[in-house]
Amino acid sequence: MLSIKNNEYVEFSSTLLNQFAEVVGRFPEGRQKSALLPILHLVQAEFGWLSPDAMDKVAHYLSIEPIEVYEVASFYTMYLLQPQGKYVLEICRTGPCCLVGAERIMSHLEHKLGVKEGEVTADGLFSWRGVECLAACGYGPVLQIGPEYTFYENLTEDRVDQLIDDLSSKTK
Repeated sequence: MLSIKNNEYVEFSSTLLNQFAEVVGRFPEGRQKSALLPILHLVQAEFGWLSPDAMDKVAHYLSIEPIEVYEVASFYTMYLLQPQGKYVLEICRTGPCCLVGAERIMSHLEHKLGVKEGEVTADGLFSWRGVECLAACGYGPVLQIGPEYTFYENLTEDRVDQLIDDLSSKTK
């Protein structure tokens, strides 16, 4: 995965543009906007997040207005609109998970990683955020870790510490 900084110019590779063409080709003539979600996924997979410049380029490619891309990207939580750590820890923050300790886990993440929600650790490894329902209400608190989005249930602070330590050791 390539990484771009805020306000850095984005250039789509020929490989990525070929993937765009394949996706657009799945839809009828004049309906290229239907390819927006999968194209945003491709861009995010390539760069790690969706910068304004990248979204503008997607709009130009699909011959739509930039606001149409921004509306979609800002609506869905699966799209990241700011740089993230190599590992994105997403904790379910809805009612059922909060009843069994999700808020305690989020506080623990902030303390353990030393960053607030949405920030990135100094080493670039981790960021975390609360997300809406991860569909495991009976097994909360629940966490998923991207970019692979591995799922963890029945979390405790000790289990979170072990996950973070394991991920940290993978990169050494």
